Amino acid sequence: MSTLVTDTGFTADDWHEPFITLEAANDASALDVPSDVNPDDIPLCAGLQMIRVDFPSSADGRGFTIAKQLRLRGFTGRLRAKGHVLADQYAMARRSGFDEVEISDELAARQPQDQWQFRAKWQDHDYQTRLRG
Repeated sequence: MSTLVTDTGFTADDWHEPFITLEAANDASALDVPSDVNPDDIPLCAGLQMIRVDFPSSADGRGFTIAKQLRLRGFTGRLRAKGHVLADQYAMARRSGFDEVEISDELAARQPQDQWQFRAKWQDHDYQTRLRG
């Protein structure tokens, strides 16, 4: 099982469509993307509503780059980070373009909701805001 994290904390997953791999991505509404994909190779079809990017390790930051590039290419649907994202990385995930993070129940038990919510005001803690404050 997994736990979904948003700015409001842990929440139930409201996505019920299947995630399709890139190899079968013609008219998918949701894609599963590995961390080693070139963001330019991700097809942004008209019906695409969700892209879930894998984080195989908390030390693997390629997913942040993928999210940023997808947003720069104009993707406005939901972006979900999935896997080994830590609470300390939540602000970076949001700043790079992710809307939500999907973590294992085991990680949610080790890093409870309050640790994620502490970083939920990610817009208030960026470099420019700290300089102005």
